[in-house]
Amino acid sequence: MNAVSIEGFVAPGFEAAREVFARNFARPGDYQELGASLAAFHRGRCVVDLWGGYAYAAGTHQWTRDTLINVWSSTKGITAVAVGLCVEWGLVRYGDNVASVWPEFADAGKGEITLAQVMSHQAGLPGFVEKTSVEDQCDWDGCCAKLARQAPAWPPGTASSYHAMTYGWLAGEVVRRVSGRRFGEFVHDHIAKRLDASLFVGLPASEEHRVAEMIAPKRMAVPDGLPLPAAARMAIANPQQDPKAPNRRAWRKAEIPAANAQTNAISLAKLYASLVSGGKGEVPKLLSPEIVAMMIAPAAPAGRQDMFLGFTDSWGLGLALNTPGIYGPNPRAFGHSGWGGSFGCADPDQEIAIGYVCNQMGPELVGDPRTQGLCNAILESAKRL
Repeated sequence: MNAVSIEGFVAPGFEAAREVFARNFARPGDYQELGASLAAFHRGRCVVDLWGGYAYAAGTHQWTRDTLINVWSSTKGITAVAVGLCVEWGLVRYGDNVASVWPEFADAGKGEITLAQVMSHQAGLPGFVEKTSVEDQCDWDGCCAKLARQAPAWPPGTASSYHAMTYGWLAGEVVRRVSGRRFGEFVHDHIAKRLDASLFVGLPASEEHRVAEMIAPKRMAVPDGLPLPAAARMAIANPQQDPKAPNRRAWRKAEIPAANAQTNAISLAKLYASLVSGGKGEVPKLLSPEIVAMMIAPAAPAGRQDMFLGFTDSWGLGLALNTPGIYGPNPRAFGHSGWGGSFGCADPDQEIAIGYVCNQMGPELVGDPRTQGLCNAILESAKRL
């Protein structure tokens, strides 16, 4: 494998971002990069746009600005914006019962579950009860039917626990019902096209040539060894996810709104820039400030801990709040990260938005050290301007 060169640009004052990004390719151990891209916007202007490394484990294909990669749960930020658009347009309200637009969902005591509870991981449906395989997740109708039949694991609204995969079909089916569009079509037409971004939930065959190989962690966290309550363990037990599933065409072409977006750093950064700097510089505005404020306000009672992640006061409406401090020092920052290392986030006070994607997955479900290092380099640079 040849030495890695870092391509792209940084605006004056943001040189530290290039240095930290480059160091990750020489980082020994679990988090050494194979291929990755990093981008950031400041007040609507792109200030970081970097990429480097290799798209395939063999080291024979250079990563480019247009290279796509599966971003696992960073997909949830895209889904949150899709739901926000439906609220913006008056198609649904966060306080509405999900069953008001999806009648079958009322079964098994779920008639009073609100869209806000779904978006903030309070619905009591953190995983499937019926046996589900990795391949079954490519069946939209099948997954939605299972969730419609399933009883909540706790009284909805009384606890919070990360709905790692089920969040996507719960939120995505609401979008489908109220918009009359397939979820992937909705994202393409109303988010990706408006942002001039590469954000695919359901990858067309014509884009396959752009997608990098996902590389499994060098060591895997063992779900059975995690000290979790039974209800929280549902999120990762059935099925246990396959880190190599994104290398299969069946996964890429499916619509899995919690976990299978194929995108790049510049597109993720632009999505978050639209939430904090929309209408400025290079970034269109997708949502009104009022809707964004709803999305980033704490959605559960103060002091409540997420049973799966262990974070307190951690959820807005589809977005992760920065109470753990992974997106820099500002507690008002927000975003979403994905298994293996990808993330998109924004600091509304500095009007900084960041996107990062990679193909060498890290081993931890949360706490990838690349996140904090990259965020701090960019945020500190912005402070000095």
